[in-house]
Amino acid sequence: MTQEQHFDVAAYALGVLDERDAARFEDHLIDCPACAIELESLLPVVDILSDVDADALVATEQSRRDGMVLKKMIGEVRQERRRANSRRLYSLAAAVVVFAMLSIGALFAGAQWMAPDQQSPQAAPPRSSKNLDPLPLAKGGLGGTPLAGEVLTNTDSRTNVTASVGFEPKDWGTQVSFAVSNVKGPLTCRLVAVRTDGNSEVLSTWTVGEKGWGTAAQPEPLLLQAVTALPRADIAHIQVQSIDPKGATETLVRVP
Repeated sequence: MTQEQHFDVAAYALGVLDERDAARFEDHLIDCPACAIELESLLPVVDILSDVDADALVATEQSRRDGMVLKKMIGEVRQERRRANSRRLYSLAAAVVVFAMLSIGALFAGAQWMAPDQQSPQAAPPRSSKNLDPLPLAKGGLGGTPLAGEVLTNTDSRTNVTASVGFEPKDWGTQVSFAVSNVKGPLTCRLVAVRTDGNSEVLSTWTVGEKGWGTAAQPEPLLLQAVTALPRADIAHIQVQSIDPKGATETLVRVP
């Protein structure tokens, strides 16, 4: 600590520095433990000076001129000390807040680093236009299977088959995620995209066992995913169809 900085400590404690010098000293105080200790040791002295009776002290002085200077100094000390105390309180409060934020941040980062990866299965990962979105876990019904993208659901009044379809536009076309429930087997099924111009395109095929899907024997719905180069705007609707051994088809449900 230089001699100049030493005087700054005393002047700051007395509150006689101007705003520029006080701000300069406070910036220096952040990185200087020696000045901080010196300042703390001077505070009791400043408290004593603030309680000194200026008139009584001046009366003991032999020199009238020195007495006037001393009286003025003590008055300035009393007035400036109040302002200095406010600055010190604000500086101390700011330092405490910064220290608390750094401590909390360090604890949080340490917890994240030490804790195992326990991501919830239901948490949706960030969607990418390049990759397929993963299918959710089935929860016993279509209400527990949130699909990515624009989701539409329908139940056929004749077959009672329910399908929920999620359309997610991609750079290369459309991702089609779908869940089928209340379908009984054995069956061979397929997913068909009907275009707005009336033409159709088979997107996926699969088989349904004897237990079916979304039934009493197999409560969970069937979750599948398909892709197509068709833009979402060109898809009029989706059909789930069954195919018999001779190749004849029957629409089990249409969405929308």
